[in-house]
Amino acid sequence: MNEKYAKAYTEVLEIISHFSEEEYSKIPSETIRFYEENMDTSYNYKINPQIDLNQQYISKEAEALLVILFRDYFATQKQRDTLNNLLRQNQEKTDKEKYEKYNPNKIFKNGINVTTTDDNQEVVLPAVIKEEKWYIKILKFFKSIFKKKNEI
Repeated sequence: MNEKYAKAYTEVLEIISHFSEEEYSKIPSETIRFYEENMDTSYNYKINPQIDLNQQYISKEAEALLVILFRDYFATQKQRDTLNNLLRQNQEKTDKEKYEKYNPNKIFKNGINVTTTDDNQEVVLPAVIKEEKWYIKILKFFKSIFKKKNEI
């Protein structure tokens, strides 16, 4: 399991442990059990219930899991529709940014190759275009003609 998500499961379990019994019971026990089985037990995450949650550190992965929990188990139909529209718009924006960044037409038009590392840092490599000289092409053409005549 990915370490980021293991920590996110730990964060989500800590946050939902402060829910009321009524709210906590809306989350299926299978979901909670999955989080418990896959959480990072060495990660010590605590929240202060006296401070607003949006002022405390929560990883992006945990935020995403909380949004999914809210959408699936707490939101009204209108909230679900609004949230789904927002998530779709964010996905479209991300896809568009990726397309612009990695657009094959732009990459090959400029004659450079762009690759990324695991750290999402771009490494620009020069494109190697091996082009034969015109006189070598002519020489090969005549050689192929003579070769065909010799084969006949």
